[in-house]
Order: sequence, then structure tokens, then C-alpha cells
Amino acid sequence: MHEKLPIQAVPPLIYGTAWKKDKTAELVEKAILCGFRGVDTACQPKHYYEAGVGQALLRLKEHGIFRDNLFLQTKFTPLSGQDSANIPFDPAASLDDQVRQSFACSQKNLGVETVDSLVLHSPLRSHEQTMQVWRAMEDLYKAGVVRMLGISNCYDLDVFKSIYDEAKVKPSVLQNRFYSETGYDQKLREWSGERGVCYQSFWTLTANPQILSHPLVRSLSVIKGVTEAQLFFRFLTHLKITPLIGSCSEKHTKEDLAIFDFTLSNAEIASIETLILSR
Repeated sequence: MHEKLPIQAVPPLIYGTAWKKDKTAELVEKAILCGFRGVDTACQPKHYYEAGVGQALLRLKEHGIFRDNLFLQTKFTPLSGQDSANIPFDPAASLDDQVRQSFACSQKNLGVETVDSLVLHSPLRSHEQTMQVWRAMEDLYKAGVVRMLGISNCYDLDVFKSIYDEAKVKPSVLQNRFYSETGYDQKLREWSGERGVCYQSFWTLTANPQILSHPLVRSLSVIKGVTEAQLFFRFLTHLKITPLIGSCSEKHTKEDLAIFDFTLSNAEIASIETLILSR
């Protein structure tokens, strides 16, 4: 059985592949060649072309970059999040079997035996159903084909606590939309961070135009000689948040990876944090 990866093994930035469709393989290949070492996908044909990630992995071998050089994360998406015309598992099967069938599909799509992180795309309608799915995911972990487990789109601290407390294999990843409507998950981030859970943000730029255009962020970006997006991403990494970045532009991809060329002072971090929490 594979050893569970330490949270430190999660790259500080992950390339997100949602809505890339037939450009997925090309964009993933370019992102990895630029320097990304983490890829997020899902067995959800409605929003992801998971097989395109697998195609990119094959092409990357020609550049000397192999599966073991990368952090691969995929998701089990419950029936409610699937396109009824293109479901990657038998919708009449038990929840346990749906998880197993979905993961087998991911293995085929990606051309790999193991993934580093398997994320439940969202809680189900009841806690009992959620935990039934979680137990099936734990079985995959115990079989050595998954190295850590996580959950996405979970914005209620009590719901997350219930899953965490009952889980035998504790969530190592919490992946949420990062926006003002949920108070930027402040309490969730504090509670999960105390337990070593990696918080991953998505929709990070799209949901925050008011932050990116704020005079404080614009002023600091000029001082640092970077873009507003670079400044915001760097701020998040200082908070130990791992952003999912899905840029389709090679220029922006390189800019994203360059955020570690500068740092923010404690005072600058505090000023931006005060800004977002006041929204």
C-alpha cells in the first residue's frame, strides 16, 4: 500500500482543468512545461475532459516529465452534479459502486493506477449518503490507489466537522470557491488549518474583481512591479491557501508561477486580509 502523502507534498499552485474541453491536453501540457506540478480534474464530463489530462501525461513523457513528477487530483462527482446524458457510472448502482466505477473511469482516462488526491465534489443530500460515499473512497485509499482524500464545495463548518469526526481517513483537502458570499471561509480555514487540512481555492480571480480593482491592491502591485492577479495569488499562498489556476494564456501562466519571486510583509498581508474580510 502506498504511504499517505504529507500535506507538504501538495504543490503551492495547482493547474485547474475545468471547462477546457478539447483544449485540455494542450493547455495541461503547456502548464506543466511552464512549471506547474499539480493538476486538478474530475470524472465529470459536464465540466471536465479528464481524458485530455491523460493525453497530456503521455505527451509529457517525451519531455522527460513522468507521472511520479506530478501531483494528480481528481474527483468523484455525485449524480446530482452530472450531465444526465453522459454519466461516467451506472446511476442505478449503489453509491459504493458509483464511487468505484467513477474511479475506474478516472484511472482509464488518466492512464494511471494511482492518484495523489481523490476529492468528493460536494456533500450529498444527507450526512448518511455523504459518509457512504466517503467509506467507499476510504476503501480506495486502503487499497493504495489513492494517497489522500478531500472534499469540495463544503461551506458549512458543522457539515465539515461531522465528516471529519466520523471519517476513519480524515480529509486532507478542502477545496472551495473563494468569495465574499461565504466570508472567504474564514472559520472553515481556521478550523481545518489547525488540523493540517490543505485549503484549495477556486474561482479565485473571477469572484473577486472588487478586490483586484481596489486601490490598495493596485497600489501594492505597482510597488512590487507585478499584476494585481499575481499580488492576490501571492497573498493567498502567504495564508497557506493553494489556489487552483486555470489560465489559458501562456503569458499569464508564467506570471502565475513567478509569484514566488517576491514576498509580502506581515503588514501588507494584514492590510489585504482586512480588506477581504470587510467585504
